[in-house]
Amino acid sequence: MAALCGRLLRCRGWFPPQQIVRHGSKAVTRHRKPMHFLRQKLLAVTQYIPPKPAIPERCIKPRKGEVQEPSGLEKLLRREVEITFRENKMITVFQNNSITSEELRRLRHRLLKHDIRMKFFPNQILRSFLADTKYKNLLPLFIGHNIIIVSKEPKAKELMKTVRSTTQISLLGACIEGVLFSQQGVVKYSRLPGMQIIHGEIVGGLTLMTAQTCQLLQSGPMHLAALLEQYVKQQSGAATGLKETGSVEQKETLGSQGS
Repeated sequence: MAALCGRLLRCRGWFPPQQIVRHGSKAVTRHRKPMHFLRQKLLAVTQYIPPKPAIPERCIKPRKGEVQEPSGLEKLLRREVEITFRENKMITVFQNNSITSEELRRLRHRLLKHDIRMKFFPNQILRSFLADTKYKNLLPLFIGHNIIIVSKEPKAKELMKTVRSTTQISLLGACIEGVLFSQQGVVKYSRLPGMQIIHGEIVGGLTLMTAQTCQLLQSGPMHLAALLEQYVKQQSGAATGLKETGSVEQKETLGSQGS
C-alpha cells in the first residue's frame, strides 16, 4: 500500500516535506562519588593553619591618612597671613585673657592712632604657614586664643605705652625686623631711644673723633713751634746778657783807669 502511494505521488509530481531526525544514544555522564564522612573529618583535622604574627599587621604598617585639600577660605586666610608677615616689620603676639568686645574696640582705636593694627587668624592656619618659614620659632606662642598686633615700622615704645592700661592681654613674644624677642626683650627694646636721638649721638661721636684727630695732627707742629720760639727767646736773652756784661766790664775798666 505504501509503495502504491509512493508511485502515485511520483506520477503526479508531488513529494511530501522530508526532515531528517537522528536518533542516537544518550551520552554517558559519570557523577562524582561523594567523599566518605570519615575522610572529610580527617581532611578537616589535618588542614594546614598558618601561624598568626606576634604583632598585628595594622600595627606594623602605618595607617594612610587621607590628604584633604584646603578649602577656598583656608587659602584666602593663608594668603592674608603671608602678606601680613611680609609687609610688617613688627609682629607681636599677645594672649587674650577674656577681654571684652568693648575694651577690644577701644584698644584697637588707640592703636590705630599710631598706625598699629590688630589681626585675628586661626591657629591652624598660622601654624601651617609658619612651619616652612624663617618664623617657625614663633610656633610655641600660638596656643589658645591669641591676638596679633602688627605695624609697618618698629613702634615698640608706642605699643607698650598703649597696652599698659589693658590688663586682659599679655605679651608673649615678638619679631621685630627679622629678630625674635621674648617678653623682656620687647620691654628692653621699647626703652631704647628713638632713631633721631641715635642718629644725633652717632653724628656727635663721629664729629668728636674727627676733632680729636685734627687736634692730634696739629699738636705736633704747634709743640715744635713753641719749642723753637722758646729756644729763640733763650738765645736772644743770652745774647743781650752778654752785651750787658760786656758794657759793664768796659765801664769798670774805664773808671779804674781814670782814678
